[in-house]
Amino acid sequence: MIKKIQILFLLLIFSTLSKETLASENFFLIAKKKYEEKKYDESKFLFQRNVVFNPKDPKSYLYLAKIYNNEDNVDEEEKNLNTTLLLEPDNEEAMLMLMEISLKKSNYIKVKNLSKNFEKICKKLCTKNNDILEKLKNIEPKNES
Repeated sequence: MIKKIQILFLLLIFSTLSKETLASENFFLIAKKKYEEKKYDESKFLFQRNVVFNPKDPKSYLYLAKIYNNEDNVDEEEKNLNTTLLLEPDNEEAMLMLMEISLKKSNYIKVKNLSKNFEKICKKLCTKNNDILEKLKNIEPKNES
C-alpha cells in the first residue's frame, strides 16, 4: 500500500512538472504568433511571462529586444540583447542589433570588437557585418594630423 502511494505521489509530481514545462513552451509560441501579428503589447507580456518560467531562454530575450526596438526603448533593447548574448554567445541577430545600437551611440571600439566576434560566429548574416563596417568607416573620425 505504501509503495502504491509513493508511486502515485511521484506520478503527481511528474505530471505537475510536465505541465509547467508545456506552459512555458506554450507562452513562447503564443507570444511569437502575437509578435508576427504585430500585437507587440500582448507579445511582450507573454515573452516576459515565458522568461519567468524559463529565464534561460535566449529567444524570448531576443524577441523582447525587437519589441523594445519598435518602441524606441534603446536601454531595454540593449539589456535584452546583452542577456541574449550571455545565454547564446553565437546569436548573430542579437550581435548585429547590438552593433547597430553601438554605432548609433558612437561607440566605435565596441562596434569593432563585436565585429571581430561576429566574424568568428557568422553563418547566415555575414554580409550585414560588412555593411556595418562600411558605415563605421564613413562616420568614424579621421585622424588628420
